[in-house]
Amino acid sequence: MSSLKLTSVNKIFPSGVPALTDINFEMDDHEFIVVVGQEKSGKSTLVRTICGLEDSSSGTIEMDGKDITGSEPKTRDMAVVFRGDSLFPGDTIFDNLGYGLKVRKAPQTLIEEKVKVVSQVLGITDLLYKKPKNLTAAEKLKVSMGRALVREPRIYLFDEPLNGLDSKLRADMLNLIINLQVRTKGSFIYATRNLQDALAIGTRLVVMREGFIQQIDTPANLYDYPANTYVAFYIGEPTMNLIFGAQLVSTEDGGVAVKGDFGSIPVSAKTKARIENLKDYLDKGRKVVLGIRPEDTQIVEEGGYFSGKVSENNYAGNAIYTEINAGRSVLLVKFKEVGTDWNGDITDGTPVKDHDVQVKADTDHLYLFDGETRLTILAKDEGYQKTSHKDADRMPKSYLEEREILKELAPKKKKKK
Repeated sequence: MSSLKLTSVNKIFPSGVPALTDINFEMDDHEFIVVVGQEKSGKSTLVRTICGLEDSSSGTIEMDGKDITGSEPKTRDMAVVFRGDSLFPGDTIFDNLGYGLKVRKAPQTLIEEKVKVVSQVLGITDLLYKKPKNLTAAEKLKVSMGRALVREPRIYLFDEPLNGLDSKLRADMLNLIINLQVRTKGSFIYATRNLQDALAIGTRLVVMREGFIQQIDTPANLYDYPANTYVAFYIGEPTMNLIFGAQLVSTEDGGVAVKGDFGSIPVSAKTKARIENLKDYLDKGRKVVLGIRPEDTQIVEEGGYFSGKVSENNYAGNAIYTEINAGRSVLLVKFKEVGTDWNGDITDGTPVKDHDVQVKADTDHLYLFDGETRLTILAKDEGYQKTSHKDADRMPKSYLEEREILKELAPKKKKKK
């Protein structure tokens, strides 16, 4: 298999629209990296640029230390599985599976041997002499993966291959992909907008937004140590509560609290010790963004840190969450855990709409970000599981820097005469 390194890779479409900006990351041999992001985040463009279907505008792409930036796709020894049906409709499944070897002028006996082995592994032996039009969506996807496996490439790339499949098929195919990676000991890059898929299969995640890498790290580190507000909000379900316009203030007992229009919440000694450059924020009126995960909150009868008015109740995961309005902020707060015998009724006994409730939070698990840059102001502590990858130490550009770069790169409108 193979390692990969991208250095300062940029991609600007012929229209002038920037698609990738300053992309830097490395993938080790046998690693499973997931590129995750919302629509138009650049993840598909990144996959296509790595395999050579898109030319980078600048920067370098190396595989096993060799510069492959300008090389043709067929010389990169990579295989891509795209979303949807990419099979040749007029060919049998056997011919589709063996196509990659055939164009490389492999002997027919080798093609037959490889197709036989891969079809057995994927459980599609009975499909070999059918045409793609006679296959189900799941069977077509298996054939697409088989076509990649037959070639035994150095790197496998997947571009949202499970889009459109129902939840059961999606789970089955995801398990198949995981097993294939284990079986082949391959180097896999998998692009998806589905966060659950990403968290389930990736050893490391590359989080993208609008062509910028936001953070690269393990799923656990991304959840506990997000580099900015975007990663904090994106990684986790339900999503993190973000309260903008807050400030850090001193308390009478010598501690620190986060104050905003929602009220005030104390900062624990553990969290306080992690605040970098505290003196630049404390009692200076400098804005911060407070992040609180819903699972780290609790509705209490008394002794809450702040209060809010009930808007509605929701069920997520294994708990009931109450949406409350606190000042100008709308927060999701845990009401209670639910057991296996729960019947799905979230009206009986739940907080009543428009009533006030008190909220308490785990102050050891508060998240704090600079109000302008939206970058974290919390240092990593002993809970951070450091890896050998330097990518994790790379801080993303600030929100303002990203806006300025996109503004500068945006196609200029022609002035009317």
